[in-house]
Amino acid sequence: MRIVIANKFYYPRGGDCRYTIELEKLLLSHGHEVAIFSMKYQKNLSNEWDNYWPRELNYSEKNKKNVFRSIFRPLYSMEVKRNFEKFINEFNPDIVHLNNIHSQLSPLIARIAYNKNIPVIWTLHDYKLLCPAYTFLSNGKICEKCIRNNKLFVVVNRCIKGSIRASIIGYLESLIWSKKKLSQIVDYFICPSLFMKKKMIEGGFSSNKLIVLNNFIGNDYFDFRTSDKEDYYCYFGRISVEKGLATLLEVAKSIPFGLKIVGEGPSLSQYKHKYQNKYIHFLGYKTGGELKEVIERAKFTVIPSKCYENFPFSIVESFALGTPVLGASIGGIPELVRGGETGLTFEAGNSLDLKEKILYLLDNPDVIIEMGKNARKFVDENLNQEKYYKKLMNVYQMAMAKN
Repeated sequence: MRIVIANKFYYPRGGDCRYTIELEKLLLSHGHEVAIFSMKYQKNLSNEWDNYWPRELNYSEKNKKNVFRSIFRPLYSMEVKRNFEKFINEFNPDIVHLNNIHSQLSPLIARIAYNKNIPVIWTLHDYKLLCPAYTFLSNGKICEKCIRNNKLFVVVNRCIKGSIRASIIGYLESLIWSKKKLSQIVDYFICPSLFMKKKMIEGGFSSNKLIVLNNFIGNDYFDFRTSDKEDYYCYFGRISVEKGLATLLEVAKSIPFGLKIVGEGPSLSQYKHKYQNKYIHFLGYKTGGELKEVIERAKFTVIPSKCYENFPFSIVESFALGTPVLGASIGGIPELVRGGETGLTFEAGNSLDLKEKILYLLDNPDVIIEMGKNARKFVDENLNQEKYYKKLMNVYQMAMAKN
């Protein structure tokens, strides 16, 4: 089978990017031909198809050409259209598998595939199809005003980066790439969590188009073993407001025990300046074996999100490395973190509850070890790559049978 995988970045940046890279490896290992369509970016991995990728679009740049492209790229880009048409004419795919494509690529590529009778599958990594701001957050609080109603709320509240221009673009994007149009040009939406499927149904998408398929993790995690647990717990991932890291850091500064923070993001310098001390250490961006070592040696990891997480790859990574998770009870997190079995949950944003659970785990090392074993077993039995591959092939076959 000839398969296109599309994602706006092509390096281990976040969960969507890691999924893209791991999916490519998985499909190649089963003898499929795979072509990646992405945006040119200096950190991207090299790829034989990158000559077809559209130019980088950096929303932080202020030059006139970039401003023009930042307005029209999410809506309708002739550059994306020309490049993608040349790309699929050359590769001639049997199926197109979309991931995180908004803003830098746009659903235009789904429409092009649809017009050429190529089946389209879309794995949803965020809530962009329901919330123009991606996260169901407005001014730091959960907001679902756009899920069913006119998405003009995103402009009124300046939900996207506090910017009126960015919020207007997000609103126009939701009009041009409406639920009706997306449902027409996409054969199936893959929801990594049941929570995601329920929200999509609330937003008016047909359940017949929605398939719950949990993400997977590569076999290399199961082969990675270093040493015993050390005296620290950790957070790894994007360092930004919606991830709830401020709640964790406020709690951690009153606990005389090591906390390691791994990752980068817009809030990094602020948090580092305010919270770094002899117990709280910011390690910066890490990947590969270096990141796995930090995760595996931690007593537990913390996912303190205050937004509706979908299916956090960080939880699956922790589990596969035998490390239990203390996660906020929000979004899809409770589907993975089963209280007392693979970790513990706490009420999102509740610092007292979070502190109580951290101290409980630190006082009960035997519980941590048992939870770590359960977590690893859970991933091995439910989220291994071969089981995922078989289920994904069924989705591909259903989509191809419709075209």
